[in-house]
Amino acid sequence: MTPQRPYLLRALYDWLLDNQCTPHVVVDTEQAFVEVPQEHIQDGQIVLNIHPDAVTRFNMDLEHISFEARFSGSARRIWLPMAAIIAIYARENGAGTMFEPEPGLFPQENQADSQDAESEPHAQPAPSAPNKGKPSLKVVK
Repeated sequence: MTPQRPYLLRALYDWLLDNQCTPHVVVDTEQAFVEVPQEHIQDGQIVLNIHPDAVTRFNMDLEHISFEARFSGSARRIWLPMAAIIAIYARENGAGTMFEPEPGLFPQENQADSQDAESEPHAQPAPSAPNKGKPSLKVVK
């Protein structure tokens, strides 16, 4: 199945606007392809106002949110992959939701993974070594 986050995010965004609220998103800035003003990041996250009055050229699709917004008077381009969106909420009352990690939010990575699997059909993932303290060797005759 396709990831649900883009659909839930769009629905909550519309619901917040319909209720005259100001939607904000919490973004994990350590995810790949996130483009935000670095000077506004705190503890690996940034909170962004995505109300239509605060942004221009807003686009939300199944893979990302993009827009332009002003930070300290200068226009900046913002790019938020769906995997980086942690939450959406209303500034006025906190109504909204947090999102759980969800596989499949980067279709290009999934496609690359499936191509690797096709080229090596019998490849098995390497088992992880048990974490039992000091390593030891066992002699096998």
